[in-house]
Amino acid sequence: MSAKAVRIRRATPADAAAIASIYNDAVLNSTATYDLEPETVEARRRWLAAQDRSGFPVLVAEEHGSVIGWGALGTFRAKPGFKLTAENSVYVAAGHRGSGVGTALLTELLAEARSLGLHVVVAAIDAESAASVRLHRALGFEPVGVFREVGRKFDRWLDVLFMQWIAPDVVSS
Repeated sequence: MSAKAVRIRRATPADAAAIASIYNDAVLNSTATYDLEPETVEARRRWLAAQDRSGFPVLVAEEHGSVIGWGALGTFRAKPGFKLTAENSVYVAAGHRGSGVGTALLTELLAEARSLGLHVVVAAIDAESAASVRLHRALGFEPVGVFREVGRKFDRWLDVLFMQWIAPDVVSS
């Protein structure tokens, strides 16, 4: 991947179909998400609108005019005491994984977290996803715990690894 060829930008409603396609591939073929059914493009449009209202960013990675990955920050927990913590999601299209797209997206999400005054970003990762663990570790996330057998997909129990990144330079109230 050439840094010049991939552009990270804010998602727009026009990106909903590409975002849904990338996400649905993960739904159907991986344990990157524990969703079991694909989402509609309309559901993704509604999600994008809700993200916009919440103030949490959705970013896309675009190469030669095509969306090849997306990432988002979202609510970690709805209680007011968690307002300075967010959860991240990063999904990269098949054929582009391992090329640095995920790193570019997560790097920008962490910059967005800083600009929003967030103190912590949490990742909930399928414990067997070595690539996702490597991505998050490379950007300063630390493992904080494993929930055993909390998910079920593809006729097997799944463990979730929680990792966290603490902003080194953000002090908010």
